[in-house]
Amino acid sequence: MADSKELQQIVERAVAQALDRQLPQLQAELVSRVMADLPALGSGEAASGGGSASSSGNLVQAISSVHGGSSQKEILRGLLDAGGSYATRVALFVVRSGAATGWQARGFSNDEAIKDFPLDMNGGPAAHAYQNRVATPANIAEMDRRFVKQFGGPENEQILILPLVLKDKIAALLYADGGADGLLDAPSLDVLVMATGAWLEVASLRKQAAQRDTDAPPPMMERPQAPAPVQTVSSFSDPFAAHAPRHRAKSVPEPEPAAEVVEIASAASASAAAAPAADPFAGLSPEDADTHRKAQRFARLLVDEIKLYNQAKVNEGRRNNDLYDRLKEDIDKSRATFQKRYGNTAAANADYFSKEVIRSLAEDDAAVLGQNFKK
Repeated sequence: MADSKELQQIVERAVAQALDRQLPQLQAELVSRVMADLPALGSGEAASGGGSASSSGNLVQAISSVHGGSSQKEILRGLLDAGGSYATRVALFVVRSGAATGWQARGFSNDEAIKDFPLDMNGGPAAHAYQNRVATPANIAEMDRRFVKQFGGPENEQILILPLVLKDKIAALLYADGGADGLLDAPSLDVLVMATGAWLEVASLRKQAAQRDTDAPPPMMERPQAPAPVQTVSSFSDPFAAHAPRHRAKSVPEPEPAAEVVEIASAASASAAAAPAADPFAGLSPEDADTHRKAQRFARLLVDEIKLYNQAKVNEGRRNNDLYDRLKEDIDKSRATFQKRYGNTAAANADYFSKEVIRSLAEDDAAVLGQNFKK
């Protein structure tokens, strides 16, 4: 009978193959759900009062063009290309560590000038969209003055800022306005951005599954002693990981580029040799070390499940420093599940579940869990 590690590899390959087969149906379901949530649009009239770009049929085609991208970079370019059907000018700003810098644009007199432009996030519609995670309409007078000075504004003075949310993170802000002809269809742009975020997550899952399938050795091959970390459904590659704006905030250290994003990886990060991580269980017996690793992975899976099904509560809890009170039932139930499996093992005293709650749910800030959280 095959051992548990061999069975795990067999299951992972089967899941990867099944996911690849189901992607077309998943794409169709995403489009269907987005269209079901879309408010009834007028008979082909855009929000600005002209054109027929906002018809349901055209919006489905726009979403399908975004879903046609096979890489994260292609998907984001597809968003900008499709966005040009619903706004005269669109620009995507990367958000990292609270700072927003230009990535690419469509419809401006000089699209290249958007690249690396530092957008003021201290106030105005950009700050409102970022902090509240909602599409924010505004007057151009409320926009960053440097932006208006360099790029001008639309004739009708109406603009829109939309957040691109990826796994509880604001990865980017989409700026849109009507330029000289007044085309600005806010509902369609909102749906398009939402569909883009969903498809980026699907693309990430597909890439992870393909990577596992490629890296998995045949069942009878000798395996390394230390198993590779398990990728969970909440793992997500930052599509802007290698985007290094020239105007970076000095007070906040920039995260390291994500190794998974090969499409946008910089030459410098590709050539840098990664330092080997020390094994925290090197001094334990092989059996105890394996128990600790399994306990860590199980804790991650439990907490990832809480995040997956309670994203709204997680966001509210982080903002109001009462995360535990909002998720008490889920956290306590998952803690009991963890204790039942590992409470009487070599990993019992390590308390991996509480550590994962603080690391993942609270983003390493135990204060957001509130006073009622007990380790």
